[in-house]
Amino acid sequence: MARSGRHRAWAVIPARGGSKGIAGKNLRRIQGRSLVARCVEAARFAKSLERVFVSTDDPAIAAAAREAGAEIVERPASLAGDSASSESALLHALDVAGVRGEALPELLVFLQCTAPFLSAGDIDGTVAALLDRAADTAFAAAPQHGFLWRAGEGDAVGVNHEMAERARRQDRAPELIEAGSVYVMRVDGFLEARHRFFGRTVAHEIPALRLLEIDTPDDLARARLLAPLLEPALRAPAIPRPLGGLVFDFDGVMTDDRVVQDENGVESVFCSRADGFGIEQLRQAGVPVAVLSREHNPVVRARCRKLGIECIAGSGNKRDDFRALAVRWGSAVESLVYVGNDLADRDCVREAGLGVAVADAAAELKADADLVLARPGGHGAVRELCDIVLAALRSRG
Repeated sequence: MARSGRHRAWAVIPARGGSKGIAGKNLRRIQGRSLVARCVEAARFAKSLERVFVSTDDPAIAAAAREAGAEIVERPASLAGDSASSESALLHALDVAGVRGEALPELLVFLQCTAPFLSAGDIDGTVAALLDRAADTAFAAAPQHGFLWRAGEGDAVGVNHEMAERARRQDRAPELIEAGSVYVMRVDGFLEARHRFFGRTVAHEIPALRLLEIDTPDDLARARLLAPLLEPALRAPAIPRPLGGLVFDFDGVMTDDRVVQDENGVESVFCSRADGFGIEQLRQAGVPVAVLSREHNPVVRARCRKLGIECIAGSGNKRDDFRALAVRWGSAVESLVYVGNDLADRDCVREAGLGVAVADAAAELKADADLVLARPGGHGAVRELCDIVLAALRSRG
């Protein structure tokens, strides 16, 4: 099971509209995706997170974040100025949830979209560091080996070294630099301390290559140069190796779960042409694709014939049919990707190498899924997954 229910964790991403260093910074794009969308995407791939919120005062940022799959907290202007702290946005988000009568999570994960190379692994690793080491707060950090100096009005002064000694790196005490991307806090302690660091604090190390915060135009230019090198590994979730194939439920995945019935009882459904294009690209890449549905309606077989993919309709036991399909394809169940939307898909999502739920899937299924898509069924969810899988395959060469 991908998402553990033992420790409820919510992510909050503060993303105000104003920025002195770069105008409209949080909507600036790297590899075609805005900084806020990249951050939301990483959070949604993280297995440790139950919900993802973006706190913003800007309608355009809210629209981009919602499109990427986040929930929105409307931040008041009084908490969105240059002098407002990130902690004030976090506290406000918790206050809003409290006013709504929602039970607060055990853990609050503070993410910053100024870290463009944030990964789901960074988030899950920082959460795990806090839990495994019984800490109160945790943060992502990278090793650093430089000699630091402080320039004052007079001479430069060594900060982490004696000026008369140039110790070798292996002879110096290890040092970490805060990544500025992920902070994890126990909610009860944060509400009391009202600061991201309190009690026992631990660090989760990430690769120094991803240590970049965007505050200036030069930072943005550097990120755009690095992105083609780092992007494939960061964006793709754990696509099975080898990939045996993709299996989709039909109603609520390839359709929007609505049905139109005429006076003769003939049913019609709504599908996405974009989904069909994504499936065609998978087939051209040699990836087996099938639909596994409990539905007897002829429309299921008709759609599969049009797409040129295998169809198992009228399934009485989806788990057994899923296993049988893996055998027929000569693959292990663990090498398959399964996409569902409701409780009937639960066994298949749990057994698949990558279990996927569409954005509007049942909450129980989302809790079991390795990946929850940003788009709902019938509105591009299948295409979204196809693009993710194809990007992962290309990155593997």
